[in-house]
Amino acid sequence: MKTFLNKLRSSIVRTNGLLCVGLDPDPARIPPEYGRGADAAFQYNRMVVEATADLACAYKPNLAFYERYGAEGIRALERTLSVIPAHTPTIADAKRGDIANTSEAYAEALFGALGFDSATVSPYLGLEALRPFLDWEGKGVWILCRTSNPESTEFQSILANGEHGVEPLFLHVARAVARLDSRAVAGLVVGATACGDVQRVRAVAPDAPLLIPGVGLQGGELEEAVGVHGQAPALINASRSILFPAGGEPTPARVRSAAQTVHAQISDLLAVKASA
Repeated sequence: MKTFLNKLRSSIVRTNGLLCVGLDPDPARIPPEYGRGADAAFQYNRMVVEATADLACAYKPNLAFYERYGAEGIRALERTLSVIPAHTPTIADAKRGDIANTSEAYAEALFGALGFDSATVSPYLGLEALRPFLDWEGKGVWILCRTSNPESTEFQSILANGEHGVEPLFLHVARAVARLDSRAVAGLVVGATACGDVQRVRAVAPDAPLLIPGVGLQGGELEEAVGVHGQAPALINASRSILFPAGGEPTPARVRSAAQTVHAQISDLLAVKASA
């Protein structure tokens, strides 16, 4: 049974939205009343989770923001996971990917020791190198496809010849993921900043869940991102724009207001889509 997908769909229904909140605690922006170091990262995360728990259908901690503190940071990550409601899916934004025995260790760390529901991975070594993730029953695997950073086109948009002719490399990745035999749920990471490419990926991988970063401060196109949500979920991730809202101190009320704004924008677009 593909437990992750069931949990994700239930969370989307419960929150009536697609908002995924990234938990990337930047020490330079955390107010001093939360303390210092790894403990401040946890205390701030707890505030964010408490302020947004009814709005977020998933939470996505980026492991770099915890690993920077060493062992104390991993403990802060574990504590963060402990305050996320059990019914809300978690995504380890780790972008792991290596030869098989190393991938096995990565999968055991993220899915076993830390207990994440899903994780982001890199396909650069080939999809079979990700088999330890893909064979983990009941988990989710988000495979990097067309990322939101401006320099992503350096490799991801290189034209390559395949069974469907000459296409950008990211479409070859999407097609390969669509054909995967996987015990886990295999999804794709596609940035909202790549105008038109979200729809291109959805066209070749109609049954793959999508994780769509890049809205908010990166300026991604929210309407296009919401437009590809359907039978296969499309999660809309926002991180800095919610964690550290523009225009003032990041108080619980301001964090919640920022999340409510994105949630409402998504809901409005979903309503338009449903009535079309």
